Amino acid sequence: MTLTRAAFVALLASFTLSTAHADAPKADVARSADHPVLKRFTGSVLAGYAQQDWDARSFPDASGVSKTEDQFARPVNIEGKVTRLYYLAPLGKSPLEVFRNYQQALVAAGFKTTWSCESEAQGCTKAYFALDGAERAKGMRWAEGNLPAMDGPHAGAAWNLAMALSHEQARLMVGTLTSGGRVLNLLLFTSLAENEYTHRAATYIEIVEPKAMPTGQVTVDAKVISQGLQAEGKVALYGLFFDTGKTDVKPDSAAQLDQMAAVLKAQPALKVLIVGHTDNVGAIDANLALSQGRAQAVVAALTQRGIAANRLQARGIANFAPVSSNAADDGRAKNRRVEMVLQ
Repeated sequence: MTLTRAAFVALLASFTLSTAHADAPKADVARSADHPVLKRFTGSVLAGYAQQDWDARSFPDASGVSKTEDQFARPVNIEGKVTRLYYLAPLGKSPLEVFRNYQQALVAAGFKTTWSCESEAQGCTKAYFALDGAERAKGMRWAEGNLPAMDGPHAGAAWNLAMALSHEQARLMVGTLTSGGRVLNLLLFTSLAENEYTHRAATYIEIVEPKAMPTGQVTVDAKVISQGLQAEGKVALYGLFFDTGKTDVKPDSAAQLDQMAAVLKAQPALKVLIVGHTDNVGAIDANLALSQGRAQAVVAALTQRGIAANRLQARGIANFAPVSSNAADDGRAKNRRVEMVLQ
């Protein structure tokens, strides 16, 4: 059965109405803080907080919301470090006042708007449903308290705090902000907190910072290495770890080294090159020496595992063979690698 928008709102309200913890939060949720690029509206409480070191979020593009559905017309997935914040403004502050203050601060800081809305006609009601509060609340930690009804038919009751936004007086802006040489993606949504009877404005913010995905978290096993060598004559290995600017193989590389040794032991006639690669940070000569040193360190680790030295050759080629652009962190992370190559 498909619920109409009105039925969905009514159903949601019936689930969230409560008499427990009737007081609104008086203090920020534990272990939380404003994001460094955007401070809170004065007097607000940071009532919900989450941060993922690396994740993906869905933002609207310049086309905004669909004309026929309560969803973003062409949602864009953005990956990086994600910070999600939910603020409650002081009692009596209107959503418009809160939104305008954020808007002015962001514009003054150089914010470039991708899309925005300030009314139902512009798509704000659709944007509220497209945000999918239940999904975006996942993993968030919440302050103690709820949203009490200050007057009206529900006086004395309260609504659950988690993502208590609404489509009433809703406004949204999404775009980019350059800070410290990085381009951050930012989404901000302000509305009444749950409904008019709370007399509070709520603001939900998502900030996605560009960051390379942590690599080397999956060891390539012997079977995959053999398949890669057979199919392409080489295989890239990201489970070999080195400190920045160093050539010593770190102890947590042991699992990957064991799998490399297993391939060579299973095929006694196999001879391979161990090729070190770097990103483009630093001088060419330094990167050549670094990549050569790392390749030699891997060869030494394999000989310690019983592989004859005459079956292995170390070569370092710095950043001469990138597999991705060095313009961003994620590309540089892919380029920093060691490869096994058939001789």
